Amino acid sequence: MTEKSTKSPGIFTPSESYITQEKLLEIKPQKGKLIIGIPRETALQENRVALTPEGVKVLSLNGHRIVLETGAGLTSKFSDREYSEAGAQIVYSAKEALEAEVVLKVEPPTIAEIEMMKHGHTLISAMQMGNLNGNYLDALSRKKITAIAYELIQDKVGGMPLVRAMSEIAGGMSMLIASEYLSNVKSGQGIIVGGITGVPPTNVLIIGAGTVGEFAARAALGLGAEIRVFDNHLYKLRRIRHLLGQGISTSTIDAINLGKAIREADIVVAALRAEKGRNRIVITEEMVASMKPGSIMIDVGIDQGGCVETSELTTHEKPVYVKYDVIHYCVPNIASRVARTATTVISNIFAPILLQAADNGGINEFIHTHKWFMKGIYIYKGTLTYEPLAQKFNMRFKDLSLLLAARY
Repeated sequence: MTEKSTKSPGIFTPSESYITQEKLLEIKPQKGKLIIGIPRETALQENRVALTPEGVKVLSLNGHRIVLETGAGLTSKFSDREYSEAGAQIVYSAKEALEAEVVLKVEPPTIAEIEMMKHGHTLISAMQMGNLNGNYLDALSRKKITAIAYELIQDKVGGMPLVRAMSEIAGGMSMLIASEYLSNVKSGQGIIVGGITGVPPTNVLIIGAGTVGEFAARAALGLGAEIRVFDNHLYKLRRIRHLLGQGISTSTIDAINLGKAIREADIVVAALRAEKGRNRIVITEEMVASMKPGSIMIDVGIDQGGCVETSELTTHEKPVYVKYDVIHYCVPNIASRVARTATTVISNIFAPILLQAADNGGINEFIHTHKWFMKGIYIYKGTLTYEPLAQKFNMRFKDLSLLLAARY
């Protein structure tokens, strides 16, 4: 006869023991490993490069592969050896760098460089809307490239980090450039920027109260100049007045007051950014003709078309021309004058972004989950998504948010 158990259901006796249950270990998604190509810049007198050796080292230590064309950093005073020791793979043709999954450049690639890229890969570079043409966009579309303009990329609070950084450099440099060309050595008026005891201060006029205008004004204040800032956005004028104090005067843009200020100016810094991809002329040819002989006109926004009617693109090799006895400086990449500083700034912005993108599974996933980064896209997998470009070239475009929604 079998003895019945006296144990109540659900009650364990001390003699019984628990059996260890197996539990599946949670597997975290593997971080995306990027292959980043950095070709040598071929644009005229572009001295910057997208990453410093320190930036390469940070990315390499996190498992990413950097393919850098030999000599890419020489104009920024970085050697191949420094990059190699930081973990970069040095290659001896542009094609090898351009075939990388992510191509990182400062200037936009040429059509020949686009042809060397692989279908469906990613380009991060400047867009420079003022210099674009339809053939360039067609070349990107044929390759199904996702093209990201660094001047459109925003940060989490809506700022444009790379534009601001380059604008800080351009604003500060504009006063150093003006100082050089006001001297007798450069056939200027023969005056010092600012002033000394017993001599009236130099008159500086700044058009645009954004970052370029702010840093141009800071530099001019430090030299002791008399400064007037024009802009049509009152909040920008309030901001610059709050930041810089009582050393400047501000005004909205109107033909009468602006014309009078231009006639009195020794230096004019035109620093208006294009809005919605369109620039507008605020300084007419007639205004330029009324300026003092030997005065300086610096059109910082010339890469977007400029806001001065007499502006024409110049280069670092031939940076100025004279019209109506006014010296015009219209170099589009002023930051390239101080390439090592500018490169360090670019690298400090892009290295963390690339690390963050990799942590999210790659550039594609990063685009879908980070709206501030998505702002930089103007072509997505071959489809034009930036409306101002579509309007400029009379091309069809698709809303990027709709394209991304369709993915799901």
